[in-house]
Amino acid sequence: MPHTPASENPLSTDAPATPSSPTGRRTGFHSLRRGGLNWESLPLRLFTKGNARFWDPADIDLSRDAEDWKELEEEARTRVLRLCAFFVAGEEAVTEDIQPFVRAMAAEGRLGDEMYLTQFAFEEARHVQAFRLWLDALGVHEDLHEYVDTNPGYRRLFYEELPESLERLSQDPGPRNQVRASVTYNHIIEGSLALTGYHAWNHLCTARDIFPGMREIVRRIGDDERRHMAWGTFTCRRHVAADDANWDVVRQRLDELLPHVTTMVEHGEQPSDDPRTRRYELPPGELVRYAGDRALRRLGAIESARGVPVSRIDLDTAPEELEEQFGEEDRRAMSGVNVEE
Repeated sequence: MPHTPASENPLSTDAPATPSSPTGRRTGFHSLRRGGLNWESLPLRLFTKGNARFWDPADIDLSRDAEDWKELEEEARTRVLRLCAFFVAGEEAVTEDIQPFVRAMAAEGRLGDEMYLTQFAFEEARHVQAFRLWLDALGVHEDLHEYVDTNPGYRRLFYEELPESLERLSQDPGPRNQVRASVTYNHIIEGSLALTGYHAWNHLCTARDIFPGMREIVRRIGDDERRHMAWGTFTCRRHVAADDANWDVVRQRLDELLPHVTTMVEHGEQPSDDPRTRRYELPPGELVRYAGDRALRRLGAIESARGVPVSRIDLDTAPEELEEQFGEEDRRAMSGVNVEE
């Protein structure tokens, strides 16, 4: 892709091409300004990477998964349906709730972020498709609300905290609300819950040596989500660098939400009474530990932006590198799982 190197581009960020109009009407175009778009900025790096890694859920063969499903004992089926219900509902929620963030980036004049978030929203919709196609392939068509509605942590996060924090951006898209929304969406819903859930999926499928289609779905979605998390960390870093008071906003929002994460995970992590099922489960407390580890390490990445010039943050690939590191750690962990013989 032809582009102007960052070192030669006089515009190292995606600041508005022209001053905002008092009427809110468009007064210019970022793609026509001198120097064009900065393809080295992190949002556009993520956008380019996402384009290169396109995948279609309909291309994944789920025939073996359907056969594996028939062989599972009833309790294992219940646990699998609970996990899948968490995900398909969660992916639907984040598909709907991301829209105010796209508008906030437009209001701030950050075309690179806006471009990436349109791809981001499409990917969330694709995740809904992937999980729903999997359920359809298994022949599961009953109402699954009981699995999410009986979990108090899930209800608090997905029915209240997520939509409320994102909708605030529609009234006030300022930095404080952007940070609160990003911590809620990217660092709690995606970083602490979704990626922890994918860890559980990977372990279940690997330990039992079942569901190759779901393993491919989780691999593909995990790659998408790591880009999403990189953007969320980047967004918080950008605002913390611009105003150190936003660091307190990050910490406060995490403190508010992490108890609900613990409630949700513990509620869904009750060990089985059946030794045949328990042998495939993660050790008690493993998912809570995993979620906390990821949250704290991303928090450190955000804190490292304090006092850093904002122009450097836009070009800093550290959030992307951290997520790739997490992906490699997950792959190593799964390689050490004992597979059913």
